[in-house]
Amino acid sequence: MKNKIMVFPFLFVLFTVSYTSFSQNKTNETAAIKSLIYKKRSFNNTYGFGYRIQLYNGNEEKARSYYAEFKIAFPGNPSKLVYNAPEWKVQVGNYKTKLEADKDLVIFQEKFSAIIVIPMGK
Repeated sequence: MKNKIMVFPFLFVLFTVSYTSFSQNKTNETAAIKSLIYKKRSFNNTYGFGYRIQLYNGNEEKARSYYAEFKIAFPGNPSKLVYNAPEWKVQVGNYKTKLEADKDLVIFQEKFSAIIVIPMGK
């Protein structure tokens, strides 16, 4: 008798868990959810988070100097000046992975010292 009493709650929990896990899978297969996932992935491919290399963080005059020097030394690489009060930053590159950024970091370190890889977004 005690075994039957213990079996019923166990079976109840088992069926409840299996039902909720199957219902989650059905929800993820709807066209609306698939459309949202596709939109999110395409947005991340275009504007997604990644990494940049920061050459300088400080006053405006030196930041503009570093920016111009980088443009001359490495003309094919994207670079930008970023102003976050009260500091100016010179950031270069748009890298999807930290490994890609680290490869260029080694190249840029020959010309610029004290540069770091920083994550974008989030």
